[in-house]
Amino acid sequence: MRTCLRCIYLFFPHLIYHKVDHLHLKHKQIPRFCFHLQGSLIKRQYRMPSFDLKEFQERISTQFTPWQRSFQFWVRAADIYTGYKVFQLRVSFEKDVEKAEAMWEKQHEHAADKIYSMCYDMGGFFLKVAQVIGKPDLAPAAWVRRLVTLCDQAPRTPSNVVRIILENELGKTVDDVFERFDWDPIGSASIAQVHRARLKGDKKDVVVKVQHPGVQDLMMTDLRNLQAFALCVQKTDIKFDLFSVCKEMEKQIGYEFDFTREADAMDRIRSFLSENNKKTVVKVPRVIKDVVSRRVLTMEYIDGIPILNLKDEIIKRGMNPDGKLAAAAKQNILKSLTLAYGQMILKSGFFHADPHPGNILICKRSEVALLDYGQVKELPNPLRLGYANLVLAIADNDQIRASEGLRELGIDTLSLCEDERTELFKLAQVMFDTKLPPGVKILQPFAEDSSIKKIAVQAFPEELFSVLRTVHLLRGLSVGLGVNYSCAEEWRPLAEEALYFSGRLKDDDLKSRNRRRRRFSRRSSGWGK
Repeated sequence: MRTCLRCIYLFFPHLIYHKVDHLHLKHKQIPRFCFHLQGSLIKRQYRMPSFDLKEFQERISTQFTPWQRSFQFWVRAADIYTGYKVFQLRVSFEKDVEKAEAMWEKQHEHAADKIYSMCYDMGGFFLKVAQVIGKPDLAPAAWVRRLVTLCDQAPRTPSNVVRIILENELGKTVDDVFERFDWDPIGSASIAQVHRARLKGDKKDVVVKVQHPGVQDLMMTDLRNLQAFALCVQKTDIKFDLFSVCKEMEKQIGYEFDFTREADAMDRIRSFLSENNKKTVVKVPRVIKDVVSRRVLTMEYIDGIPILNLKDEIIKRGMNPDGKLAAAAKQNILKSLTLAYGQMILKSGFFHADPHPGNILICKRSEVALLDYGQVKELPNPLRLGYANLVLAIADNDQIRASEGLRELGIDTLSLCEDERTELFKLAQVMFDTKLPPGVKILQPFAEDSSIKKIAVQAFPEELFSVLRTVHLLRGLSVGLGVNYSCAEEWRPLAEEALYFSGRLKDDDLKSRNRRRRRFSRRSSGWGK
């Protein structure tokens, strides 16, 4: 008992203060007080409050968990990082190219197991990390194979806790609000889980999103650790302003814990897409406004299959997943998503910023539904127009305009190579287009010939990170579906329209561009395998 109390004092002195501050003991007296807690003298002199062991344990757990998570992260991250650095030295002595590639594959598999274990064991924000890096265009194939299974691996909140959250947030009992509530969730993510239900007096099913209790503080701890790790990596290996990216992630994820904000965003995007398209481009769930609070969000139920299960569904229907019909369906899916995102980013500036596979459903007739509006972004007008200008530069293959566009957006670069203009344009393509540059099958940030090694990104606007992430997620989907296309080429008309209405593109320029595009469209459709 005495040893335990001394340990508690050393690490959490404020916990002892909490129990004994009414005694007005000085700081140096507390250890002595702790050792005599069981003494009769203390018991006679002071009326001690009742000691709730469970409450005390919960307080210790709450204070200790962030330190424990930080320790776990740094031990595991350092192990993975140093493993790669040692391997890079070892593989540099191997002259046989095939043997070196085999060694790299084995190293990636070894690291993938460790990354998977870290993300699975720690959960929370690290499940989002797995979503970001576990993409076919960005990570080694061994990483993708392991991390893609983590989408629905978040721990589930017990039903009795879900009931308490619902009743506290809605101010009514579950039976007063719902005709039926399925306590077994249909999915669980890092911040919340979703349940299928039916409201009283309604004939259609709804989805109820319920926030996990206590996850916000832990996720903020994880983010701060990642920021520190990003500072280390950007000084040694990846010449990119990763710290600013992490700061923007911290801001965006902080918004995800307010479901009333998410409901407003969902309504706004649903109205915008409906007003700007004659037929539905992507489905956006309708919010049930009377059953929304900061931690509970209720919306219409949309029937569909996760995009990750598309291949299995195609085979199940007796179709060849590599045949023409399947290829056409995949192209239609990507076209719908690309058009919706082009309109949101370039026309409105307010967009859904989290199109990872877990948030995309495929409905009947290859219609697409876009879920989870916790991460949305509104671009300032100068940034929206600057990005439109860069889109045109990439679509036109204009290296000079692309260099100017990067500077206009506030992306500060430092050339580490001779052919600066070519490498800078390639970097712009890698960051802001879904079509990989010629000869590039997969992005390898650590590779010596990568654009980031040749052009250091010293400063990157935090507000632009959501666009960068959206384009990369779209590219990941295109690689996964086996469709190689350029979102910059698809967004060209939208970028022209945005610049025209802002006065940055004149009538004569627009007519000239339209003539060139008609000639180009006769030669190429812009979509390919």
